[in-house]
Amino acid sequence: MNAPQNIAVAARGNFIDGREVESAGGATVEVRNPATGVVIATIPDSTRDDVDAAVRSARAAFRGSAWGGLSVRERVKLVNRIADAFEAALPELYLLETQNNGRPVNETRAQMARLPDFLRYFAGLAMARRDDVIPVEGNYLAYTRRTPIGVVANCTPFNHPLMILCKSLAAVLATGCTTVVKPSEYTPLTTLRLAQLMTDAGLPPGVFNVVNGLGPNSGRFLAEHSDINKLVLTGGTEAGRIAGAAASRVFAHQTLELGGKTPVMVFDDYNVEQAVNYAAFGAFIGAGQTCVCAARHIVQRSIYDEFVERLAAKAKAIRIGDPRDTNTQLGPVISQRQLDRVLSFVKLGLDEKARLVAGGQQRSVPGHEGGYFVEPTVFADVTPQMRIAREEVFGPFTVVIPFDTEDEALAIANDSPFGLAAAIRTRDVHRAHRVAAKVKAGIVWINDHHRLDPAAPWGGVDDSGIGREFGIESFNDHFDVKSVMVSTDDKPFDWYSATSEQKRLN
Repeated sequence: MNAPQNIAVAARGNFIDGREVESAGGATVEVRNPATGVVIATIPDSTRDDVDAAVRSARAAFRGSAWGGLSVRERVKLVNRIADAFEAALPELYLLETQNNGRPVNETRAQMARLPDFLRYFAGLAMARRDDVIPVEGNYLAYTRRTPIGVVANCTPFNHPLMILCKSLAAVLATGCTTVVKPSEYTPLTTLRLAQLMTDAGLPPGVFNVVNGLGPNSGRFLAEHSDINKLVLTGGTEAGRIAGAAASRVFAHQTLELGGKTPVMVFDDYNVEQAVNYAAFGAFIGAGQTCVCAARHIVQRSIYDEFVERLAAKAKAIRIGDPRDTNTQLGPVISQRQLDRVLSFVKLGLDEKARLVAGGQQRSVPGHEGGYFVEPTVFADVTPQMRIAREEVFGPFTVVIPFDTEDEALAIANDSPFGLAAAIRTRDVHRAHRVAAKVKAGIVWINDHHRLDPAAPWGGVDDSGIGREFGIESFNDHFDVKSVMVSTDDKPFDWYSATSEQKRLN
């Protein structure tokens, strides 16, 4: 066994104006290691005064010369320096994240290794940015100027604490905005550590602030704050509705990545073994706690039985254990509450007369008896109307549904309130692009799953949210656009003269 030692943690505070500070209130929240159930830290349940102090710090930094006064090139150099410091600290960060959210160390290491390049990509966009010169009628020069929008409120989830933070943070820093982050109360530790790392690398105080606590308290105070300019939230659909409604009162920009029930359409021209390997990866990576989890496998009937048999065998062979052990393939879900939710859906699937072919039980791991482990679970013979095929579980849980025709597969895939991601398994290039064009989703993978790149926009439609992270789309959404029109004609003008020859008002 290769099991690194625990990282010592202590009672933590908020991070405001370049340093960790105590909360103005006295309420605290326990942070547990989901692999053991043991309390590993306490954080404040931040008050309205805490949130206000953080937003004021962010606003002051936005207006101040140390950050707001930097030239684009100076800011890009600093962002790249932060990326280098981030990269150097990765061994510490991925071990801390494994301890805090329970993902196997192999997963956190592989995922977090990419994050410094998120910063570098957006720094490159900042260097390459050009404003527009717009051809207009008449003797005018028309152009645009973009100015950073200001303070970004960022509410991040427990499943990918640093990765999802960095999807927003990279654009924030590259564009010259500032931010206040409310991390999940389950997983605040790597966010606090990153705050100190960036400060040590030269990030001015106030550019990056952290307020801890519960969503209905500190999260609500942040989303409804009168001095934020943009809200970024990754979380459940109902949380997005509540936070989005609050932020809309101050007309803040919004990027909301919310729930999902990803359909995976598997056609019979695709290799079944490869389809099953992708199915297991899509459904069980991160213990299935991803908004793009491969939740619905819609499989052509001619290969359906073989697919179900192979996927069940694959799920049963996945190694569950201590997340610090490099041999572990599946860690715990985040909390007792989430474990209970997964098991309630197992009961629901049985009540709905679906066929349980793998998993469905809590798993006891030696030495981790208090951990929130649950077996990878697969239900077959599921119909699209069943609740297990329609509602987001957020755990290692997937269903398999048969289909006969391409149109039927698409109808099943699109019969959902969600529209975040979808996947297609086929060797027919015509079908691949045809189905990708028709499926309701903001992200589509063809013969792959869970892949992202900072250059490619990320986000959903319908109940899966609005706006996009990553790509030029996210970069541009951190600016206000100013239109400038200059007359290049020195002909005298007097609309109200008796001899006025004006032929148009605008």
